[in-house]
Amino acid sequence: MGLLEELQSKILIADGAMGTLLYSYGIEYCNEELNLQRPEIVEKIHLDYITAGADIIQTNTYGANTFKLERYGLENHVKEINEAAIQIAKRAAAPGGQFVLGTIGGIRGIRKSDATIEEIIRMVDQQANHLLTGNPDGLLLETYYDFEELSSTVRHLRTLTDTPIIAQVSMHDPGILQNGFALNDAFHQLEELGADIVGVNCRLGPYHTIQAFEQVTLPEKAFLSAFPNASLMDVEDGRIVYASEADYFGRAALHLREEGVRLIGGCCGTTPKHIEAAKKHIGKLAPIAKKTVTPRKPIVIREAEPSKTKPLHEKAKTERTIIVELDTPRHLDIDGFLQGAQVLHDAGIDSLTMADNSLASPRISNLAMGSMLKLEHTIQPLVHLTCRDRNLIGLQSHLMGLDALGLHEVLAITGDPTKIGDFPGATSVYDVSSMELIQLIKQLNEGISFSGKPLRKKANFSVAAAFNPNVRVLERAVKRLEKKIEAGADYFISQPVFTKEKIQEIYEETKHLSTPIFIGIMPLTSIRSSEFLHNEVPGIKLSDDALARMRACGGDKDRATAEGIQIAKELIDTAAELFNGIYIITPFLRYDSSLELIQYIKEIDAQKVRDHSYV
Repeated sequence: MGLLEELQSKILIADGAMGTLLYSYGIEYCNEELNLQRPEIVEKIHLDYITAGADIIQTNTYGANTFKLERYGLENHVKEINEAAIQIAKRAAAPGGQFVLGTIGGIRGIRKSDATIEEIIRMVDQQANHLLTGNPDGLLLETYYDFEELSSTVRHLRTLTDTPIIAQVSMHDPGILQNGFALNDAFHQLEELGADIVGVNCRLGPYHTIQAFEQVTLPEKAFLSAFPNASLMDVEDGRIVYASEADYFGRAALHLREEGVRLIGGCCGTTPKHIEAAKKHIGKLAPIAKKTVTPRKPIVIREAEPSKTKPLHEKAKTERTIIVELDTPRHLDIDGFLQGAQVLHDAGIDSLTMADNSLASPRISNLAMGSMLKLEHTIQPLVHLTCRDRNLIGLQSHLMGLDALGLHEVLAITGDPTKIGDFPGATSVYDVSSMELIQLIKQLNEGISFSGKPLRKKANFSVAAAFNPNVRVLERAVKRLEKKIEAGADYFISQPVFTKEKIQEIYEETKHLSTPIFIGIMPLTSIRSSEFLHNEVPGIKLSDDALARMRACGGDKDRATAEGIQIAKELIDTAAELFNGIYIITPFLRYDSSLELIQYIKEIDAQKVRDHSYV
C-alpha cells in the first residue's frame, strides 16, 4: 500500500530533525556531504527514528542542491550526494517497510535575489531526478518561506513525476506567510497545483503551529502535514538549544490530529524521543474526517492618511521639481546644517534629501534630523535608507518610525560597504538588496509587515531608487531601472552627471519610461576634490573637460568654485530641457553653491514662461 493510501485511514508519524542530531555529535559542516563521507552516521540516525516508531523517514538532502553545496565547494557532487542519500534511507527502511521521502529544501528567504525562479527550477529538476532514481515513496518540499518559489516548484515537479508531493511552507507568524497570504489560502493553491499533502515545518514550535492550523479547513483531496520545531530556539554558551520536553511534543501531536493533520513529524530541535512521544500519544487513533473552523474576526487595515504635500514622484511627472542633498553633520554641532537647510527651503526647493551614513561613515541620524526639519522648520525631508546598517528587524522598525513621524519620502539603496568607511572592521548587514527593500517598503504600503503580519494601517511611502548612469553600457543600467520599477520604485535619483552628452544619452535610453528621473548635478569646488570624486568615489566619473577646467584653476579657491558652478549651470541647461527632476548635491555643506544653482534653475523656468507668453 502506498503513502497516500495509508493516509486515507491512518495518522502517520514521520521522523524528526537530522541536523539537530548531527549538531549534537559536534558536526558543524556540510550535513549532506556525510552521505558520501560518513554514511554510517546518517544510517544510524534513520534507524534511531525507526526504532522510536517513525513510519516515515526522509533523506539527508535538505541542502543537496547546487546553490547550497557551492558554499562547501561541492556543487559538482549533486548527483552522488542525492543518490547516496536515497540508498542509505532505503537500506535503513527495508527491514521494517517504512516509507522514504526524498527531501528538497527551499532556497529563498526574504532575498529573492539569491536565485531567480528559473535558476531554482533548474536546481530542483536536477536534484529531483537524482532522488527519483532511487524510487522514493514521495518528494518532501520543506522550509519554503517564499510562496512563489514553492508554488513554482510544485508546478514543475507535477509535470516531472506522479510520485506523491508533500509541500510545506514555513511561517514567521502563525497562520500567515511572509507575503501576507493566509495559510489556508496557500494550502488550497498548492492543492490546485498538484500537491498531495500540504503542511508546515520549521520556525515555529508546537504551540504556534497548532494555532496556525486552527484556521485551516480540510482540503478536498490533499492531506495535511505538520513538522513543528521542538520549541522556540534559544542560545546557551554560543550553542543553539531547544528546551521542549518530549512528552509536551507528544501531547501536541494530539492537538494537531484534532486540527485534521494526518502526517506528523518534527523539525529543528526534535529527536527520536520527540517522535517516540508523538507515536505513543497518537497510537492507533484514526484521523478526523470533518472539521468546523470558526473564522476569527479579520484585522481591519486602515488606509494611510493622505499626504499634505504632493509626493515628489507625482509632482515630477508634470512640473519642475528640485531636491537638494545636504549631508547631516559628522559631529554634534547642528547649527550650520539647520541654517543651510532653512536657506535652501526658503529658496523654494521641494525637498531636502539626506544620505544614510554616506561612504560608510557615521553622521547624525537622518531620521532625527528629518524629524526636526519637518516638525520644527516645515521642511519636507527625503531620507536615504541603506541595507548596510540594519538587519530586517532594524529596517522595519526604522520604516515604521519614519511613517509615524510623517516622513514618507524614502530613497532605498544598498549602501557602500563598511570597509571603505571610518570603521572598516564593522559588519555590513545586507539582509536584503535595494531591490528587495523597495518591495518590502511597498508591502508596508499595503499594511503588511516584512513577516506577513498585518500592521493595522497602511504606510504611505513614496519610494525612490538609485540610478548610476556612469557606466560603460547604459542600456544595462536602464534594464536594472526597469527591474526596480517592477519592484515598486516610484522615481529615480541619479548619481551626479558631468557631461551634456551623458544627460542626452540618459534621456534617449529612458524616454520610454514613465517613472520620473532626477538628474544629479554636483558643483565642483577644487581640482583636489574633483580628482578624489573621479578616482575614489564609487559611481562617480567626471569628464575630461571638467577635470581640465578645474585643473586650470590651480590653487585659486574662488576661481575653482566659480568654475565648478559654471560647469554645473551648463549641465543644468541640458538637464532642465529634458527632465523635470533636478537633484543638486551640496558639496561639503557649501549650500551657497547649491543656492546659486537653485536660483539659476528658477530663472531658466521663468524665462521659458516669458518666452511662451510672447508666442
